[in-house]
Amino acid sequence: MADRVTVIGWDGSPLTAAARGALGAATLVAGAAHHLALPEVPHAAERIRLGSVALAARRIAAHRGTAVVLADGDPGFFGVVRTLRAPEFGLEVEVVPAVSSVAAAFARAGMPWDDAQVVVAHRRTLRRAVNVCRAHTKVAVLTSPGAGPAELGLLLDGVHRTFVICEELGTEREQVTVVTSDKAADHTWRDPNVVIVIGGPVGAGEGGGWIAGRDPGAGPRGWVLPDEAYGGGLGEGETDLLRAAQLARLGPRVGDLVWDIGCGGGAFATEAARAGAAVIAVDRNPQACARTEAAARHFGVQLQIVQGTAPHVLENLPEPDVVRVGGGGAAVVSAVADRRPQRIVAHAATRDAAELVGRDLTEHGYRVECALMQSVELETRGWTETERNVAFLLSGLLPDRAP
Repeated sequence: MADRVTVIGWDGSPLTAAARGALGAATLVAGAAHHLALPEVPHAAERIRLGSVALAARRIAAHRGTAVVLADGDPGFFGVVRTLRAPEFGLEVEVVPAVSSVAAAFARAGMPWDDAQVVVAHRRTLRRAVNVCRAHTKVAVLTSPGAGPAELGLLLDGVHRTFVICEELGTEREQVTVVTSDKAADHTWRDPNVVIVIGGPVGAGEGGGWIAGRDPGAGPRGWVLPDEAYGGGLGEGETDLLRAAQLARLGPRVGDLVWDIGCGGGAFATEAARAGAAVIAVDRNPQACARTEAAARHFGVQLQIVQGTAPHVLENLPEPDVVRVGGGGAAVVSAVADRRPQRIVAHAATRDAAELVGRDLTEHGYRVECALMQSVELETRGWTETERNVAFLLSGLLPDRAP
């Protein structure tokens, strides 16, 4: 095992005395090509081009001597330190940090970033990173080959965002470009790069916040809001207790894409977005789309609203993680199940309709649960009944995509 392992962050600035000292004593140096070309790297040291960090870690673990790993930005922030410290390698490391590439990108843009979401995009996580960009107003994306600005722009089709693309930060080839998301695919971008994705109202913030990223306490308290919070006009399938049960079964979260089909007054779509998920709200009624847009604007959340009739309008939508079917019956449920989301919820007014939907979900391989929900509102002065709602709530879970 290496006698000593030092991880040095590099941001283009002159190396610190601690970094120069560690490099001068190194018998093995791992890093990208531009790191290995630094004049401070000893000529006699073994050099490893840093592609797979895991492979480099094995080489370092077997090395007899002093090792240095050079990495862009702060190596402890979505960087190599996590892999090097993994139990299977047994490496204890010292870290000399530098300005992270995210901090540098926001500095180049002249923007604060304590209110930004930060995500990593590679081929496996690209779709979830795009969903965060759909749902939030300020996101920094640490990209990778095959999951860069062009791919982000293509997957954000139909959603307007502004990209601040920072290429090769800290090098002589550094470049900062501002484009709209629909134009990002028209260019070839150099790696490494960081993309700042901006959309919707982004305020300067009076006095700043108290927590980095999205403030979980923003907006009114409650997983679901009372019907009157939406100004009336909600349908029978949008009562607050039914919405609460639907949200509990779907569990929308950051990185998910939610379809709300038959969005009505926009209550469910808004509350799924308040949970941090990306939401596409669909309705054939233009008045329903307008109400949904107004609700999203009032509560400060990002939604994509699509007017059209399901199931045909669903064909070109990006793949969902969870879906609420608020209208359209068994035909729409069947079309949704064909897309294989992890979870589906629907409701029915009669047992016959519920059985039809349940059978269809079962035939598509979903594990189905059904509950008869009844809510009764009482006037508490005289404890008299003021309103009663009854609905069959159906939920389907796809076992091979659980949880």
